[in-house]
Amino acid sequence: MSKLSKLWRRLRSRADTSRASGAGFALSLLFATSAALTPLQADAAGKFRVETKEGPVKGFLNNGVAEFLGIPYAAPPIGNLRWRPPQKHERWTNVLHATAYGPSCAQIYELGLFAGPANNNEDCLYINVFTPDVDPAGKERLPVMFWSYGGAAVDGESNDYDGSKLARDGHTVVVTFNYRQNLFGFLAHPALDHEGHLFANYGILDNQFALKWVKRNIEKFGGDPNNVTVFGQSAGARNTGSEVLSPLAKGLFNRAIFESGAIPIETPLSIAEAKGTAFAVAAGCGSLSDAATAKCLRSLSAARVESFAGTTTSSNGAYLAGLITDGQILPLPAIDQYLSGNFNHVPIINGNAENEGNFFIALTEYFESPRAPLTEAQFVAYVNSVYSGNAGPGGSPPAYPPGTVAAVLAQYPLSAYPSPQLQWGALETDANYSCISRHMDQILANQVPLYTYEFRDQTAPFYYPPMPGFASLAYHTSDIQYYWPLYHGGQGTPRPLNSKQEELSDQLVTAWTNFAWTGNPNGQGNKPWPRYKAPNGLFLAEDIKPAGLSTFTADQFSAEHHCDFWDKLLVYKSTTP
Repeated sequence: MSKLSKLWRRLRSRADTSRASGAGFALSLLFATSAALTPLQADAAGKFRVETKEGPVKGFLNNGVAEFLGIPYAAPPIGNLRWRPPQKHERWTNVLHATAYGPSCAQIYELGLFAGPANNNEDCLYINVFTPDVDPAGKERLPVMFWSYGGAAVDGESNDYDGSKLARDGHTVVVTFNYRQNLFGFLAHPALDHEGHLFANYGILDNQFALKWVKRNIEKFGGDPNNVTVFGQSAGARNTGSEVLSPLAKGLFNRAIFESGAIPIETPLSIAEAKGTAFAVAAGCGSLSDAATAKCLRSLSAARVESFAGTTTSSNGAYLAGLITDGQILPLPAIDQYLSGNFNHVPIINGNAENEGNFFIALTEYFESPRAPLTEAQFVAYVNSVYSGNAGPGGSPPAYPPGTVAAVLAQYPLSAYPSPQLQWGALETDANYSCISRHMDQILANQVPLYTYEFRDQTAPFYYPPMPGFASLAYHTSDIQYYWPLYHGGQGTPRPLNSKQEELSDQLVTAWTNFAWTGNPNGQGNKPWPRYKAPNGLFLAEDIKPAGLSTFTADQFSAEHHCDFWDKLLVYKSTTP
């Protein structure tokens, strides 16, 4: 074990002791101190050259962290490999200079400024590694943090996420990667599904293939293949949940963090295949389910496929299925599977931002021309469009009961909010995130070690341009920049954290990396973040307020987010026989 490793372990042990005595997340300064003592140095032996199972790669040093960018982890899924499980990449012999991110995966809808720019890349399965220790001769193996980005399963890219802070301050190896999305990543069609291979959730198979790459190769980067934490935000959290649920991912990871996306929202296979067949007809490949139809689909240009996935400003949902209950990768609807206890039992962190819905309201205002504050009439029209339709959450039966529109409007009167925007944002937050997440907590708490939180910094920088009268608060995606420095979406404006926000960032990075090391965000003990116990467990409040990190109860959370109301309306459990 290196002198640095021994020093670091002593520092962590001391910090764990201080935490056990109530000193809180004390490791951030100690991490910074230990990292500063012996910054990585390139040497004549080629310290930044690593021999992967597929071939040699050479990275570079950036601010004390060795980065290896754009390493192919699978064969390009093009031609006959489109809509098939990922395949091993051919071995290379020349050194691959891993100094730039690989191409992002094909996408067209940009979720405002969250993702993009739009592209038609199918050759996009690349992985990136950030590590503070790349000495192949070293005996210490660091925890691995494996990140799946968000983007509603239709867009996003790994190059928006700088893993240096988690690697350097948390002394972990951080892995990010690209995966297939929208129609390339999530498509069911009888002609494809009956070819004898795993099908439908190709994006999840990419996630699992990247995890297998980590299992094969991460030790050469200083990582421990037997200590892997999977984590993600929004759709990335749902991908992470898919790994927790998938029997095919068993043994590939050891802990999981769900950020703003606790429960994978799945489409039944029959509905997904109907969408896929409609896509094939629209694309000119007909309605049959034979080999000729599959060949026709694979012969379509990438641009033509993307043209059926929406536009840069709107997502045409007619053919998009997202995650699919295919029976093998995802055997059962998520809630059914969690209730059965038949999932990969690992320690879990689960949480949300306090004002998730404001991000989606921002999209509405951002695309208006001219931009103007949202109105009460728009809110009422939205409620009528969603809560008087023929389907409940997720677009599948049962429908909301009669009277739901009036009940929702009574629950969220304009008089209770400073503006229609915040009225609308509260509804979106409670119905689509907070109460679903709390329900998930109640299911998980008695099955696995669970820690819950709510991100509450209502001053979080907003990477959209100023919009008239818009209050972003602790919006969906606002917490990403506290782990990934200067995160600003695919095309937004980076805005640095202030000193108080940097302090919160240090605390959160410490908690996340403690969890990667030990399965406990405190390192050891039960303070300042208590393990969640149902039914009225404690949440961690993540905020910059003078009191610092604090806790509040699940009942307080439920009251703030109207969960007693939504528990009677939301279809948590599948009605599938």
